[in-house]
Amino acid sequence: MSAQAPIINEFNLGPISCHSFNQDRTELAVCFNTNVVSIFRKAGAAWNLVSSLAEHDKPVTSVDWAPKSNRIVTCSQDRNAYVWTLDSATQQWKPTLVLLRINRAATFVRWSPEEDKFAVASGSRCISVCYFEEDNDWWVGKHIKKPIRSTVLSLDWHPNNVLLAAGCADMKARVFSAFIKGVDKKPAPSPWGEKLPFNTVCGEFTNGTGGWIHSVAFSPNGDALAFTGHDSTITIVSPATGSVQSVRAPYLPYLSVLWLNENQIVAAGHDCAPHLFEIKGQQWSFSASLDAAVKKADVGFTARDTFRRMDSRGQSTASNDTEVNTHHQNTINSIRVFSGTRDHVEQFSSSGIDGKLIIWSTDNIAKGLSNLHL
Repeated sequence: MSAQAPIINEFNLGPISCHSFNQDRTELAVCFNTNVVSIFRKAGAAWNLVSSLAEHDKPVTSVDWAPKSNRIVTCSQDRNAYVWTLDSATQQWKPTLVLLRINRAATFVRWSPEEDKFAVASGSRCISVCYFEEDNDWWVGKHIKKPIRSTVLSLDWHPNNVLLAAGCADMKARVFSAFIKGVDKKPAPSPWGEKLPFNTVCGEFTNGTGGWIHSVAFSPNGDALAFTGHDSTITIVSPATGSVQSVRAPYLPYLSVLWLNENQIVAAGHDCAPHLFEIKGQQWSFSASLDAAVKKADVGFTARDTFRRMDSRGQSTASNDTEVNTHHQNTINSIRVFSGTRDHVEQFSSSGIDGKLIIWSTDNIAKGLSNLHL
């Protein structure tokens, strides 16, 4: 049986800055690098625009759609976040302002697994963990500040709904406790710690060579953390064993990372294709590009190899050949789970600056690995 080809959706409405699907994947929230989030509904092979969330004043930086409660949270460069609830009578999305109390742009937002709170990253050197106050009928944020020294670029929740990972522009990845009294139950002990009052730093890590930490992701069971740096590395941390492994890939930096299962990780970014990393024995390493459109001859070559081949063929860097041999024609800035479970992802989605949103099947992993060895 042949591997399933990627499903390519082209909106032609500009660069995609962020995206998120609803629970059954029939609707999509996507931002085209503007202050508006567009809601599309699936109709056959097409996506039809059904609503626009236009409360923000500046470009939206992140969106997340809660699968169980069907609420959408958005954040923006205007320093605000909104929780959107669908009115069953009018079928219109109603916004509720969140009290973030930040003085710089909000950069990233994610719902917690239980959907009773969410976290917003910002340029204010803090993370706002937001929960609902029924007495006042609003969402209010509680700040995680120390020891963050620069903009927070990405977040990921631990499966226990309490621990929160953050990737920062101060070249550190950190794991914090985001325990909110009255909201959370006491979590079970984990390799990250037992006593977890709010703002406890459970871990602080670097890839050893520096660079902004663009993306962070907990493993399916939460016992390990992967993060990507601007130095083209992906680092996997396992606190139970004390293992910290950094893998330097011969490609451009990765902006987003996702665990497919406990033994496989996908990362994507400036190289325009999702790349697979696997653990073999006790060692993580790069395995393959998952984009079947990549030329076999190009897989595994470094920049030096590329220039050497151009020189031997008499090619110039001023060549008119501007085609990128990948399905995405520009930077991939986000990859997210599309189908499957946390410990067994069957499909994932990617969106990029080229305005495309692509659904990838993990069946293509076997094909990518076979191409690597041809």
